This record gives sequence, C-alpha cells and structure tokens, in this order.
Amino acid sequence: MKKTLLILLLSLLSSTLFSQDKEGAEKLVGEGIEFHDKGEYDKAVSKYNKALELDKNNLLALAEKAMTLLYQNKYEESITCCEAAIENHSRNQLLNSVYVTYGNAYDGLKKTDESIDVYNDGIKLFPDYYQLYFNKGVSLIHMKNYDESLECFQKAVQLNPNHASSHNGIARIVNGESKKIPAILAYCRFLSLEPTSKRAGENLSFLKELMKGSAEKTGKKSVTITIDSGTLGDTTADGKNKPDNFSMGEMLLSLESAMDFDKKYKKETEVEQFIRKFNTLCSILSESKKDNSGFFWDYYAPYFIEMKEQNLVETFGYIAFATSDNAEVAKWLKEHKDEIGKFLDWSKGYSW
Repeated sequence: MKKTLLILLLSLLSSTLFSQDKEGAEKLVGEGIEFHDKGEYDKAVSKYNKALELDKNNLLALAEKAMTLLYQNKYEESITCCEAAIENHSRNQLLNSVYVTYGNAYDGLKKTDESIDVYNDGIKLFPDYYQLYFNKGVSLIHMKNYDESLECFQKAVQLNPNHASSHNGIARIVNGESKKIPAILAYCRFLSLEPTSKRAGENLSFLKELMKGSAEKTGKKSVTITIDSGTLGDTTADGKNKPDNFSMGEMLLSLESAMDFDKKYKKETEVEQFIRKFNTLCSILSESKKDNSGFFWDYYAPYFIEMKEQNLVETFGYIAFATSDNAEVAKWLKEHKDEIGKFLDWSKGYSW
C-alpha cells in the first residue's frame, strides 16, 4: 500500500514538473518578444505556444501572444488569449496591459461597444493605468463621442504627463471645437515631448495656424481682427468666468498677431514670430490664472507660466519648430545643445 502511494506521489510530482516549467516558459517568451520586435510575428507566436506547452496558463506568454495576434489582425484569437489570461490570473498586475489588448481586439472587429465595456472593466481593476483611459478615448472617438473621449485623454495625462499620444488627442479634439488657446497649449505640450515625429510635423502646422489668431491683412495699410462674439460672453450669471474661459487670451493673441504685419517685425522669421507671440500668451496666462479655472487652466497653464519664468520660451520655440525644414532652426538646434539640455531637464523635472 505504501509503495503504491509512493509511486502515485512520484507520478503526480513528475507530471507537475514536466507540465509547469515556468522558468523555461518565460525564457521562450523572451525569445518570442525578440521576434515580435523584429516583425517576425509567426515565429513569435510559435515561441509563445511552446512556452504554453511548458506552462499551460503562463500569464506572460498569454499576454504577449495576445498582443502579437493583435498585430497580425487575428482579433478573435487575440480575444481568446486575453480571456484565458483574465480567467486564470485574477487581479494580477500584468492584466492591466491584457485589458488594453482585449479592448483593442474588439475595436479591430469594429465592436466598439464591447471594447468600451472591456476598458471599463479594466479601469475598475486598475484605475491608475493611463493606457486604459487613452484607449477608451480612442474607441469613443470612433463613436464620435468627443466629450467623453476628451475626459479620458485628460485623465490619461493626469496619470502620465509624458504620454504624448494623449496630449495629441486632447489637442485635436479641442482644435476641432475651435477652442484656440486650449488647442495651442495641448499642441505645445505634445511638441515638448515629441518634436521630431511625423505627427509632430502635422501638429506644428496646426499650431502655426492657431497662432495667427484672427488677424488678417485686408489692405495695404489695414489689418482686420475678427472676434468671435461667443468668446466674449463666456461667463456665468454672476459674472464669473466659466471653466476654461480663454476669451481674453484669444483677443490679446489676435492683437499680438496683428503685429506680424507691422514693418517693425517684418524681418522676423517664422519661429521668431512664434516666440514673440507665445511669450505674450504665457504672460496673459500668468496674469489671468487667479481668476480662472478648469482643466486647461489648472493643468497646462502653470507649466507654460513656469516655462516663461525660467526664460525657456525661446528654446521651446526652436524645439517645437524642429520639423519645419528650416535651415536657421536646424542651425540653432545644433549650436545650442546646452540650452536644449536645460529645457529638457526642467521639463522632465516639472512637478505636475
């Protein structure tokens, strides 16, 4: 009887050892990640499958396999992996990224309602994970629900101030709503983080257009400034400014933009014009901050106010124009490495 029990125990132990080799599985996952990073997705999935043969429900293998399948547009298979990971690893921290992949896969299937449900489930478990809010925001854009999408992007940058894509989302939404100053602030923050990418070039174009204000040369010696009447009545019944009221800033930016046509500033380069006007805008923010509130006043304005106080607006201007294909900008950036380093150190160390 004892001999039979011993054989049975050894058999069970042997089976466990052979079927649950976590260390060996994670080594294979590492090899799979290398293949994924090189774009060799089939080879990556093969490694993950071998890892799962060693350790049936290995969370890392399931998470990475799900992501690679997502990259291959194999959405149904990706969803299956995500569901297996969630079912077998309740509340494990690594599941925060699994919920992102899970939601993305439903988005890929054009099942946006399901993707929103997945992100909401993930947010309940991981309320401090910015990627869940960002990806939910993207799904909401697909549904043309811009107000809630904006809230998601705002939450994402509050959790991770250095997430350029969320600033990009904020900028494009408010720009589409013709909220000029909020859009300028969000575009500028994006460019402080990501000044040289393709979308940086696109955002710089949007920013330059916004910085023109509403000043337009209408004659040889005349400039017309158009003020939107909607911005002048942006107050509550008791006369206080509504949240994120930038009417004064828009008016003064337009007045400053009118100076672009003055012969005194005729020789200014495009980046010098931007620096002059952005300095003025930062001064307006500083002077008006105490009487205003709202996300853009509370989150973005202090960053740019401090930027001016630290005499870093000029450096920021050249960084923001890095994609402008301008020889003078390229020359300045090459010759002012110390100033750029000072700006980056300040920006990275800024307390949000």
